Amino acid sequence: MANSDPDNPALARELQAHLRWRNTNNRHPDVPAAQRRERHQRWERPRPRTA
Repeated sequence: MANSDPDNPALARELQAHLRWRNTNNRHPDVPAAQRRERHQRWERPRPRTA
């Protein structure tokens, strides 16, 4: 971000542009959930087998 001034019009335009982009390029809610599950499974320790 260009400046930390909360009343900066350029900063407000940049933020609004980002929010417009994010709203038009949103993903289905299941996609991030599936990515989280996949990440969790990748780093999960193998469970010890009990006899």
